[in-house]
Amino acid sequence: MAMQHHHPVTAKAPGASRKARREPAPCPQSAPGQASERHEHVWRGASGRTYRHWVFPLLWCPELPAANYVLVRRHGDGRRSPLAIGHTRSEAESLNLAELRHRGALLEANEVHIHMGAADAETRAAIARDLAAAHAH
Repeated sequence: MAMQHHHPVTAKAPGASRKARREPAPCPQSAPGQASERHEHVWRGASGRTYRHWVFPLLWCPELPAANYVLVRRHGDGRRSPLAIGHTRSEAESLNLAELRHRGALLEANEVHIHMGAADAETRAAIARDLAAAHAH
């Protein structure tokens, strides 16, 4: 299955206040087979830039503010295959999570990798393009 690249358009209402960026919560203690510490993975873009992502099991990913993501299938031997790269588009964190879980399930992803380093939608879109260019099949 070819990797999908998602180009959502993010628009803010004039005068809308910018929410403070926050980190996703660690995996819950009750997640089967998961420790509460965060796991990280670094993805390299076509530009050569690296982007540190937090790794979550698809079903244990927390609600997400504005962020970049890679939907991933992690194989039994530890290899990771990117299935979709994009960025969240809603101001509602619960909607971002619902969209990622839905797309991830359709693509048979079992991990969500989250990058919180972009300050605005334009930067998030540029990061998504850079990563997609490097990981296109």
